[in-house]
Amino acid sequence: MGLLLFLGSAAMAQVSVNINIGSPPLWGPVGYTEVQYYYLPDVEAYYDVPSAMFIYMNDGIWVHRSYLPYRYRNYDLYNGYKVVMHDYHGNTPYQNHNDYKRKYAKGYHGPAQKTIGNRPGKSQYKAKYNPPQHDNQRDGKNEGNNRNGKKDQKHNNGKGKKNK
Repeated sequence: MGLLLFLGSAAMAQVSVNINIGSPPLWGPVGYTEVQYYYLPDVEAYYDVPSAMFIYMNDGIWVHRSYLPYRYRNYDLYNGYKVVMHDYHGNTPYQNHNDYKRKYAKGYHGPAQKTIGNRPGKSQYKAKYNPPQHDNQRDGKNEGNNRNGKKDQKHNNGKGKKNK
């Protein structure tokens, strides 16, 4: 009987761990829990849902960061439009970036979107989505550790090769 309880608890723990990995952000659009990427037209960036990283061009190099660059420190992720990339499943969503820029220009708004969660209070919102001041000033120019303690990644000119 004890063995059955133990196995049952282990199975439940495994299920809840798997559900939480790669969950969409609260500012993500409702109804797209299985999507890997969003394109954010207003900031010309991508968001990788499973890794919780933004992907954007910085000095001619595609970088992965846990935050947007300093110039977008006041960008409202809850009100900004998210293009859900249904049909792309790879590691370089920026592969056809010029097509996305042309099709979804800055200011693009398609059908109305409802976010998964409500926007937190203003002070919580800024603290959660903007990195500390020293990271903002850096604007991603130097490789370093992101807020999750993981090494930031850089990709050279959209070719998917990592620089060290």
